[in-house]
Amino acid sequence: MPAKKKEHGVGSALAVEALASRIHLIRGHRVMLDADLATLYGVQTKVLVQAVKRNLARFPTDFMFQLSGDEWTNLRSQFVTSSLGHGGRRTAPYAFTEQGVAMLSSVLGSERAIAVNIEVMRAFVRLRDLLSSNKELAKRFAELEQRLERKLDSHDQAIAGILDAIRQLMTPPHSPPKRRIGFS
Repeated sequence: MPAKKKEHGVGSALAVEALASRIHLIRGHRVMLDADLATLYGVQTKVLVQAVKRNLARFPTDFMFQLSGDEWTNLRSQFVTSSLGHGGRRTAPYAFTEQGVAMLSSVLGSERAIAVNIEVMRAFVRLRDLLSSNKELAKRFAELEQRLERKLDSHDQAIAGILDAIRQLMTPPHSPPKRRIGFS
């Protein structure tokens, strides 16, 4: 009996949202870490890294890079991972860009790797769509802000004119000095 194809409904959308939360911005690139990818692919992190190291020619620096000590420390403090002395990771993780994640499916040729890879690609696309829609929203907000400022400027000028007119009405007019009656 042939396997059923997975429909792209609510489950798929939830998977994309969960994957998008594992995409980080490091060195100006949207990346996923090796440990997250290994979990998704159902392999140990060291197995994933070994497969990558056996195929380094497929992973140029714009596909994958290893985090620096500072970057790794910052990530560990954000995610509260175990310290070095308590069985934690001893090497800095590798970060994979969208192209690097796509290349991983060819290195890890299992069906699961291919299926996970498709969902990860959807997550990257969804994140890109969200970012572009936020840019459009920010642009529209800036235009609205400028229109509002122009209106406020004209209203401020009108109010200032009204206040000047009120001040003039409140100031008594200068009258010529009164002449004294009688002889001086």
